Amino acid sequence: MTGPVRSVSQAFAILRLLAETEALTLSDIGRVVDLSPSSCLNLLKTLVAEGAVERDARTKYYRLASAWQAADALRDTGAARLADRARPLMARFAQSAEAAVGLWKIVSRDRMQLAARAESDAGMRLSLADGQRQPLGSGAAGRAIAAVQGASEAELARRHAPVRWQAELPFDAYARQVAAAAAQGFAIDRGYAHRGVCTVAAGIADIAPGFCLSASFVAGSRSDAEVEALGAALVALRDEVILSA
Repeated sequence: MTGPVRSVSQAFAILRLLAETEALTLSDIGRVVDLSPSSCLNLLKTLVAEGAVERDARTKYYRLASAWQAADALRDTGAARLADRARPLMARFAQSAEAAVGLWKIVSRDRMQLAARAESDAGMRLSLADGQRQPLGSGAAGRAIAAVQGASEAELARRHAPVRWQAELPFDAYARQVAAAAAQGFAIDRGYAHRGVCTVAAGIADIAPGFCLSASFVAGSRSDAEVEALGAALVALRDEVILSA
């Protein structure tokens, strides 16, 4: 018995990615699906010719064709399963860490969206709004995602530029923080994205379209050592979530 045809599996991976996100470029799609530019281009040309994908000649962005956008079998299945399996683990972590925990999903080359959340029942606690979106480069989540993706300096600059930081964060400092996140496994935002809030985050690059776990708490309520320990614990939670997926 022969196994799955690799090119067909890759084509469906592209279709599922486009069903779960907004329009993407060739390089975005190739990076997420882990295809070389030439292989990705050949598959996209085929999908465009078959009418499953549309290409904007002006912007060179690809999107799912309108006739395929109602295909529920393509839409959000992987993300929904991941969120369902992550929620009880996140709830346990939120309770023990007394933090607001979020699972973020990349939805375009510029944005991420909250896919699941959990919080503790502590008297003083932060809360995340369901379905909120934020720029892909923003906060600890943006740094953590860039770190696990190995984003280039040019890509980091592109993601950093549109973010409205509540405390000034020059690009050089941002890039250093991404490098630190790559080295230690988690990123830290100390009030730059939201004044008075400290957040740690750990990225998930090997599950399309890309995810991130974050844990937020009131800034100044923990020592530097406690923040580092929370980051390490979040990495362990990330690994547990990946194993459960």
